Amino acid sequence: MVESRSAPNRVTEPIVDACAHADPDTGFGLYIHVPFCATRCGYCDFNTYTAGELGSSSSPESWQAAIDREIDVAATLLGPARRVSTVFVGGGTPSLLGSDGLGRLLDSVRRRFDLTVDAEITTESNPESTSPEFFDGLLDAGFTRVSLGMQSAARHVLATLDRTHTPGRAAAAAREAAAAGFEHINLDLIYGTPGETDDDLQSSIDAVLATPVDHVSAYALIVEDGTALARRIRRGELPAPDDDVLADRYVMLDTQLRAAGLDWYEVSNWARSPAAACRHNLGYWRSDDWWGLGPGAHSHVNGVRWWNVKHPARYAQQLAEGHSAAADSEELTETDRHNELVMLQLRCRAGLPSTLLRRAELDEADRQCQMGLLRRSGGNLVLTERGRLLADGVIREILLAGE
Repeated sequence: MVESRSAPNRVTEPIVDACAHADPDTGFGLYIHVPFCATRCGYCDFNTYTAGELGSSSSPESWQAAIDREIDVAATLLGPARRVSTVFVGGGTPSLLGSDGLGRLLDSVRRRFDLTVDAEITTESNPESTSPEFFDGLLDAGFTRVSLGMQSAARHVLATLDRTHTPGRAAAAAREAAAAGFEHINLDLIYGTPGETDDDLQSSIDAVLATPVDHVSAYALIVEDGTALARRIRRGELPAPDDDVLADRYVMLDTQLRAAGLDWYEVSNWARSPAAACRHNLGYWRSDDWWGLGPGAHSHVNGVRWWNVKHPARYAQQLAEGHSAAADSEELTETDRHNELVMLQLRCRAGLPSTLLRRAELDEADRQCQMGLLRRSGGNLVLTERGRLLADGVIREILLAGE
């Protein structure tokens, strides 16, 4: 049962039913959300909290106890046949838990779930809260992959983003992770920050390519409403990101990463080999099943999506009282599933089987091919290099044609 002290309700009944009828052979991952941060970055609108914001209402200990309870709920609903092929610990700043805390988290998962022999187990980490000993501990605990937030190698760009790590620390952390024995290491970049120059981005690319990483994620800066960065831009203190500049920066990144042997497999992700690609994220893009553990985490099982209450204190309280942590749920319609499949698979290098498109959508895809934004590869439609720059627009036009 989702609710141990009351019957399933409007929110939880679809979750119970979806789990009961889910195919155990469908890919399945666990996402674990760590909501704690030492400071709040000016561009971030994730569900994260500093110690000052939480006060005494929540702590890593109460959060861990609640995570354990939600793991029990998930394992009970899904049953013993559901094996976990990927675990991704994100945030927030998971590395604030230390390698011991992250190891206990993984022990909690293993206590209730069987992991596949080749399970990919990733944690995000802030370079400033890592060390050689931290990476040694992670490897001993069973983690197989580390994702480090670099953002930029330029000090003034990090300052604009309110990042606290020093410019060289992310690259140093990547080397420490490799020295500990990690084969799969990712560095995250953000490009298009106000005040960033081509030379700044070049220094970031050079710093990344001087490390032993086998994966790079690079995202255009998005100014989210309600963030400190959005307020600064609205007051005229900083210029808004320029779309043409963002396109030029993407080309710059893609050209140099590919020349260095890191090829794109999703619009914003490059890997040195198929084995280096993030299997957990590939599960999202394939619309596999996953359970999101933690405050504000989203889940998807068998065509039902739900999301947890956001505040860590309320999340812990609901689970302690025997209730579901879910704030709401929705059953995806056939149209929802179709649209998501088109949106997600077209962003990937493998592309979208053209047989999945409706007649009007296929006609629009042919038009996009004639414009040089899509190409045919076997029976699939794949974004061209120019198409990747306009991926959202390409996808939007195809879906609009099918309405």
